[in-house]
Amino acid sequence: MSDANHPDHPDRYVSFTGIDCVGVAHALVERIRLHIDDPAKTNALWEKFKQQLAKWSAGEPGAADELRLVCSYVAYIEELFTAYDDADGLALLGRVEEDCC
Repeated sequence: MSDANHPDHPDRYVSFTGIDCVGVAHALVERIRLHIDDPAKTNALWEKFKQQLAKWSAGEPGAADELRLVCSYVAYIEELFTAYDDADGLALLGRVEEDCC
């Protein structure tokens, strides 16, 4: 889900004009979910990540959006993708980290 789906939440990332940080962060979240939605690959950290995503999706005030979350979890995401040999995920993470975080 992008900020565009939350009309009451304006795009705060105006310094990233011309870079689709929200879209790339969403794609990264989808890639992460391919792993952490598998009960064999999740743990307490990723369950907390999912809870934080749910709060944002529900529009809870003060909830971190996808971009903020992925920028906060960069090291953990890298560890996840490395553990499961997800080269595409690592490439996407590199793009988000380089362009948006």
